Amino acid sequence: MRFIARRLGFYIVAAWAAITMNFFIPRLMPGNPVELLIARLQGRITPQGVHAIAVAYGLETKASLLSQYGAYWVHLFQGNFGLSITYYPTPVTSVIATALPWTLVLVGLSTIIAFVIGTLLGVLAAWRRGSWLETAVPATTFFQAVPYFWIGLLAITVFGVALGWFPSSGGYAQGMTISLSGAFIGSAVYHAVLPAFTIVVTSMAGWLIGMRNMMVTTLGEDYVLTAQAKGLAERRVMLTYAARNAILPNIASFALALSFVVSGSILVEVVFSYPGIGYVLFQAVENEDYPLMEGIFLIITLAVLLANLLADMLYIVLDPRTRQEG
Repeated sequence: MRFIARRLGFYIVAAWAAITMNFFIPRLMPGNPVELLIARLQGRITPQGVHAIAVAYGLETKASLLSQYGAYWVHLFQGNFGLSITYYPTPVTSVIATALPWTLVLVGLSTIIAFVIGTLLGVLAAWRRGSWLETAVPATTFFQAVPYFWIGLLAITVFGVALGWFPSSGGYAQGMTISLSGAFIGSAVYHAVLPAFTIVVTSMAGWLIGMRNMMVTTLGEDYVLTAQAKGLAERRVMLTYAARNAILPNIASFALALSFVVSGSILVEVVFSYPGIGYVLFQAVENEDYPLMEGIFLIITLAVLLANLLADMLYIVLDPRTRQEG
């Protein structure tokens, strides 16, 4: 229990620090989102409108920085991140709520699929050393080293343009309305095939190599050799004794990978013009949309902290030594 209390305390302090930095950093950057918005509207806005926008963005000049910081926390608990410049006058929360499900489904499922397949192949490659699977492991380093966007462009060229099997951009067919109908879901899945393929291919190799190397080390431990000497079933030794201990580093890496699901595979989403949070973040940076960037960075930060907390909880379940220390 002491271990859990220490970790919770650490993450609470880390969350406070991240939220505080998220408040101050945009305000220390050069430029003013309100002035940028006025320029985009070519001055077609009243002084009262300028004042209202400044208040919504937390940039009211009459208020001190400390007062703005207090108001920022109030707005944070209210779920109010201000208005987006890129999608003005849409609230930042609405923009994030619209884009986030696309990324969670695409990148989340792709990451889980890549983790499961890569981990299982890594276990088999280490357990059956000398087989064709292990000899093919070095070739997977090529896919691990290749950037996401390169595989994405290659997939678009081959499967989207040359063969015409899949669409090369967008999240669904043009002219369709977002709904839970079978036609829309089918179109969304059809458009997600190439982006998902890109993420799985480039991610799976890392899980495979990492798990294979840890399994090779674990197979030489005394408790694994003892289990084999007792004549236990091969499958039980491989999964219960070897894989369960070897997978601990992969669990930590998987937790971090899940945390970055929120940010999305930005380059993949940009290449495929996929309407996820990564593509929205790219547009926010390109348009100097500070409120939207601030909201997305906050969501990403909290997702990273939550994922690490879940990883610590998994460590307690998988590693008895952690429970003894607590």
